[in-house]
Amino acid sequence: MDVLIAAFPDSLARKALGLAFVLFFPGYAFVTALFPERKELDNLERLALSFGLSIAIVPLIGLALNYTPWGIRLKPILVSLTLFNIIFALAAVYRRKNAIEPWIPWITPEDIKRELEWEEASRLDKALTVILIIAIVTSVGVLAYVVTHPKPGEAFTEFYILGPNGKASDYPTNLTVGQNATVIIGIVNHEHRNVTYYVQIWLVNLTWDNRTNTTIIHEMYPMPGWFNVTLPPVPVKLEGNWTPEFEKRYTFRIDRPGRWQLWFLLFKDRQPKLPPAPRDGNYAETPAKELILKAVNGTIQSLKLNIYVHK
Repeated sequence: MDVLIAAFPDSLARKALGLAFVLFFPGYAFVTALFPERKELDNLERLALSFGLSIAIVPLIGLALNYTPWGIRLKPILVSLTLFNIIFALAAVYRRKNAIEPWIPWITPEDIKRELEWEEASRLDKALTVILIIAIVTSVGVLAYVVTHPKPGEAFTEFYILGPNGKASDYPTNLTVGQNATVIIGIVNHEHRNVTYYVQIWLVNLTWDNRTNTTIIHEMYPMPGWFNVTLPPVPVKLEGNWTPEFEKRYTFRIDRPGRWQLWFLLFKDRQPKLPPAPRDGNYAETPAKELILKAVNGTIQSLKLNIYVHK
């Protein structure tokens, strides 16, 4: 299992062996170490306990890892389960070597019949046994299919802005009229499909009316530099360094003094149509203001930068 994960991480063999590695091996090694004698447990009891104890042991190992510096991640889980299986397997080998009548994992059809008391069973008992076996085999098959064909994870998009040095700091929030400023716009596609993103940038002056609990937009101007980009999906990395998929340096300037908000709106696949541009360029009295209101309410994926512009 360790070799498959290191050399062939996407192979079907890894998924198949991974089921046994998690759902059978820990319990089997544990049961064999505790009960090496044949007379202590029969075959069906060992089989059932191997699955049941595995389901109990693996979460306990995960709970213990949660309180360590390594956390619940692939490598710590793999190392922990590997050590658990090896330690108890060695203990089982030692105890079985010293057993009077050791249990050996070899089962013949005659053993199965004897375990099931097939010859003495009634027709009804035989029918129920066959149905139970079919149900177990079907359950294992369904479990294997679910594990080998997992549902896609949550679909989402990372959308962020950084300061001019590529960090979440030193944002240009205090400018003079006409001064150039730069931010970095970043997008990462986790939508499990190719997506064309449209980014709109608006300069907005708004206030909050405490009496009516509403947002009042006084001025709203489109900024130059709107763009679109098509990105392929990338997997979510739970380990290792985070890497950006798409970043764009955006340089802007504001020619009006006052307190402004620079809104970055993100749309997927298509962007809404805008009404005709007003003569003064102010969209505050047009249906376009609904875009900012939706962004304020969180129904549009957006980012905001508060900027004070002085003369």
